[in-house]
Amino acid sequence: MEMFFSCLIWMFVLLCSSIADEKSIRDADIFPSSPEIERGSTLKLFCVLGKHYTPHRNASHIIWKLNHELIAQENYNIVNETVSSVTIHNFTYSKAHVKCFTKYLGKKQLLVHTEVKSGFPPDTPGNISCIYYFDTELTCTWTSGRETNLMTKYTLYRKMMREGRVILQNTAACRSKTESCSFYYPDTPYSSSFCFQVKAENVLGEASSDCVPIPLERIEKFEPPEILSVKKIAGIKQLLTVTWKMPEKIIPSQDLICQVQYRNLYSNSSEFVTVPLSSGDRTGSCNLTSLWDSTEYSVAVRCISVVSVFWSEWSRGKTASTEEKAPSEKVDLWRVIESSHSAGSRSVHLMWKPLNSFPPSGRILGYKIQYFPENNAALKMTNISTDKKITLLLNEEAYLVSVTAYNSAGDSPEAILRIPPADEKTSQIIETVRTFTTNEEVVVEWIASEPEVTKYVVEWYEELETDPFGRSWQYVSDSTNWKTNKKNFKPFICYNILVYPSYGDKVAAPCSIQTYVQEKKPSEGPVADTGIPGKNEVTVKWKEISKDKRNGFISNYTIFYKPEGGKELNETVNADVLQYRLKSLQANTQYTVYIMASNNAGGTTGEPKTFKTLKFDKEDIIFIALPVGLSMLFLLGLWITCVLKKHAFKKVCWPDVPNPAESIAVEWPLNASMNNSFLKAVTSEAKTVDFEDVSVLEHCFPEESQEESLLMNCENHVSACTDINTKGMINRDNKIMYSEENEVAKCFSPSMSYIITDQDIRSQMRSALIPAKELLPIETLEDDLCESQQSSIKNEENVNEVLKLEDFGEKVLFNPYLKNSVKTREFIISESLPEHSKNEPQSQSTVLPPFQQNVTGQPYITLDMFGLAVAH
Repeated sequence: MEMFFSCLIWMFVLLCSSIADEKSIRDADIFPSSPEIERGSTLKLFCVLGKHYTPHRNASHIIWKLNHELIAQENYNIVNETVSSVTIHNFTYSKAHVKCFTKYLGKKQLLVHTEVKSGFPPDTPGNISCIYYFDTELTCTWTSGRETNLMTKYTLYRKMMREGRVILQNTAACRSKTESCSFYYPDTPYSSSFCFQVKAENVLGEASSDCVPIPLERIEKFEPPEILSVKKIAGIKQLLTVTWKMPEKIIPSQDLICQVQYRNLYSNSSEFVTVPLSSGDRTGSCNLTSLWDSTEYSVAVRCISVVSVFWSEWSRGKTASTEEKAPSEKVDLWRVIESSHSAGSRSVHLMWKPLNSFPPSGRILGYKIQYFPENNAALKMTNISTDKKITLLLNEEAYLVSVTAYNSAGDSPEAILRIPPADEKTSQIIETVRTFTTNEEVVVEWIASEPEVTKYVVEWYEELETDPFGRSWQYVSDSTNWKTNKKNFKPFICYNILVYPSYGDKVAAPCSIQTYVQEKKPSEGPVADTGIPGKNEVTVKWKEISKDKRNGFISNYTIFYKPEGGKELNETVNADVLQYRLKSLQANTQYTVYIMASNNAGGTTGEPKTFKTLKFDKEDIIFIALPVGLSMLFLLGLWITCVLKKHAFKKVCWPDVPNPAESIAVEWPLNASMNNSFLKAVTSEAKTVDFEDVSVLEHCFPEESQEESLLMNCENHVSACTDINTKGMINRDNKIMYSEENEVAKCFSPSMSYIITDQDIRSQMRSALIPAKELLPIETLEDDLCESQQSSIKNEENVNEVLKLEDFGEKVLFNPYLKNSVKTREFIISESLPEHSKNEPQSQSTVLPPFQQNVTGQPYITLDMFGLAVAH
């Protein structure tokens, strides 16, 4: 047999080679193409070259590859010049590619390739089962056994049996590539004498099952029934009635069984009730009893023929509630009391939640709130609410508040709370509270000073929560600790937890604590404010981080500061410190400072701030300014003293000398000869003289016997006195202006001539009058000249009148006054005098009449009695 198969292959190869040579259809080909072989068998392929490759190439140039691996040369066989074959033993690949190449001059060229599959022949199909839908569909399924890995086709045969024998002429077939096949109406007659057979086949072989007899009534399955109603009966509690309708397409004359499934919506388990139906019944019904009051139930129905093995699918479910009863449990009531308003009223926020009673009492329609003053129940007021909260506006008295839930069957028991008066002070029963977290829970523990209190209320809410109704609470009985799941708290949020002792309808003062169930480092850091720095220190201030950005309890603050170009330093302070003084800083140095706020999860720094220390601090400024200030105060005090004591100092240092012009001791001539060049310069430039600074030299008065002779001699030597105009003469307190029309004649009767020099004027001291080398005689003036002089200068009522000489530089003023005087008065010469007036040649002098020796009573001028000073 094997030899025969090999001969057929050789004949096929030769035939293909001859066809290729004759017609030159393709340049190369591979045979057989896309073979399918049994797993583990031997594979043999042929590669045929076309004329395009000859005569340069032949079969010896052909090489083979399996997928990407070169097949060994010993597996090659050259049939002729154009045909080469390859043999692959024990082929175990489920699928692989075999490729034919030519190798010529060191180059490989792909000629042709093919895909090879390996598999197994089909096994005998088994486990045939069918489902029959009356007058609709007949579907059978089976198992194919081992996977063939090759294309396998299945044929389902439905055969009629009679007396245990198969009748071939009544055979129906259904073909499929899967393990299931169906007959559809009208090819679905009802019979109890069918058998079913399955045949499987592929390229490696075929296999058929036995014909299995299956009565159609045993495999009948019909559509699910339809529930018509699920309802309660008025006045009957804990009962529901279910009614349904059967489908139309059912094998006639078959009794049925239906099953009712029901469950309440608070439970995951279901209960079942079986209801039999006769063959003629098209509807069914049943009563569900012993149900919960006021509970909603879901109901479904399915049915089956008494001879079938297949139930119908469950019908679509319907829900209904049992008869209600009044709520049996009171609500869980709590309150939040706000501070009293200015009008003596306060807001009381009531909130409650229904208890999770099981089974529940039914659907709550609303809540009734009643409240009245504790001492006057007649003032009871009632509110109705469909919500689980309400706000009451009460006065400062004690009130009793009750809340009841109601439904169609009645009211629940009252939940009562006492609202204490505004001025009530309750004792602190809970001493301490602590809280901690575990992996899944938050635990709160407390210690009570009165062990007879066995009921507590735990209240918790977010620290930044402003809505009173945003709070949560829970009652705790016979325990001093409370646990809840972490999921009831948000991470990174601070919560206030309060524990209230409760006895009867009264609530005592709470004890509170704050907690975070989970922390992370702050979202932002503090902002530093340095204010005004000092020389070696600065006070750094900062504000607390806003509560929504702390993300945990702040444990401390760290102040980092660094001088420009220096090493960074830091100081750590407690969380309650919001300012810190940095000391030992470098003067006149720029610093950078920033602050880090830390909690248990880490720290966050704020924005850096720069500041510069001062070069001098307050102490340095005070140390410098104090001596200067004291000196200024001393000088100011000295000046004030001088001003206040001016007249006293003046009398001591510069005593007053009587004004000779106001004297009545002698009469002044109308004209006097004045040849002093210095005085002329003074009057010509400044035109003003300080009257009190002018010193008139005192001299002795002449004897009466010599008056006539003196006056007569003056006539020849003294020129007429010039008219003097007063312009700006300075007295210490005021200036007196001279008038040029006033004529004053001064007559001197000296006994010795003196010279006044400019050099002596500048020195302001020492001998201003120098004796002349020649003493010239002076003739006395006439009586009428002396009388006119005396009458012109005598003025006792105006002590401030002074004389200005028109030609003061060429005339000498002699004052025959103050006999034997040793005092002098100084002329104050203005700085504004012209230089030619101040610097006249020293040789210029004024010659005075000679002194007559041994003559008593004659006027004279001593050398130390006359001095001039320059005013600065």
